[in-house]
Amino acid sequence: MKEELFVSGRNIPNIDPYLNIWHWQIPSYLFLGGLAAGILFFAGFYTIRGKEDKMATTVKIAPMFVPFALILGLFLLFLDLRHKLFFWQLYTTIRLESPMGWGAWVLMIMTPISIIWAASYVRELFPTWDWKLKFLNTFEAWVIKNRILIAWPMAIYAVILGIYTGILLSAFNARPLWNTSILGPLFLVSGMSTGVAVILLLSKDHKERKIMSRIDILLILIELFFITHLFMGFKAGSEAQIDAANLFLGGSFTAPFFAFVVILGLIFPAILEILELRGYKVPVFVPAVLILLGGLIFRFLIVEAGQITRYLY
Repeated sequence: MKEELFVSGRNIPNIDPYLNIWHWQIPSYLFLGGLAAGILFFAGFYTIRGKEDKMATTVKIAPMFVPFALILGLFLLFLDLRHKLFFWQLYTTIRLESPMGWGAWVLMIMTPISIIWAASYVRELFPTWDWKLKFLNTFEAWVIKNRILIAWPMAIYAVILGIYTGILLSAFNARPLWNTSILGPLFLVSGMSTGVAVILLLSKDHKERKIMSRIDILLILIELFFITHLFMGFKAGSEAQIDAANLFLGGSFTAPFFAFVVILGLIFPAILEILELRGYKVPVFVPAVLILLGGLIFRFLIVEAGQITRYLY
C-alpha cells in the first residue's frame, strides 16, 4: 500500500484546484459507444428499407467492427471502476433514475445484437467459413431469415445508446457544463457522424459514399446548430453556466475546441464532402479521419472541462 503525507490542502492531484475523477477511459468509451451506435443505426435503417445490397458496406462490412468497439468500450469502463470486482451490481441494483443503470442494460442488449448481426454476414463475406457446430449453423440460418426483425430493435437501441452517451454526463447536476438536456441529442448526432465516417473509410462504392456524404453533411450542420444552441443557452443562464461557456468562448479550451472540433472536425470535412459531391477529387479518408479525430477530441474536452465547472454556494 502506498502512503502519502499531505501537509497542505492545496495542489493535491485530482482534488485541488478542481475534482478530477474521470480520466481518458471515459471520453474514449463515449467515443466508441457513439461510433458503434451510428454504424448500427444506419445498418438497421437500410436493412429495413431493403437496401442491403446497394449499401453493402453500411449494412454488412462496417458492423463487423462494432462488437470490437463495444467490447473495448466496456473494457475501458471496467478499467475506470474503483471496485472492479463489483461491476455485476449494476445489473442487480435496479434504479430507474440512474443513467448508469440504463446504460449498463443498453450495452448488455446491444453487444450481443451487434455480434449476432456481424456473424450473420461472415459467411457472405467469407464463403468458405464454417461454424463447425450444427446449432450455430441453424441459428445463423434463422437470423438471416429474420434480419428485419432484428434490424428494428437494433436501430432503436442504437439511438438510445447514442443519446445515453450524452445523458450520462447531463445527469450530473453539480457540473454546469454537463447539466443541459442538449448533450444527449448532440452526442447522438456526433456519434452518427463518426459512424458515417467509418463507413466512408471502408466503402468502395461511389454511389454509397455519395449517399453517406450527403447524410454526413446534414449531420454536421445539425451538430453545429446544437453546439451553437448549447452555448447560447449557457450564456443566458446562471453565473456558473456563463462561466462554463466562457471556458470555450475565450477561456483555456477555446483554441483546441474551435481549432480541432469546430473547424478541422466539422466545417473543413463538410467543405471537402461538398467539393467531392460537386465532382472535385478529394481523398475520402481526409474528411473521414478528421471527423473521427474531431469527435474524439470533442469528448475529451467536454469531459475535462465539465469537471472544472462547478456551482458555488
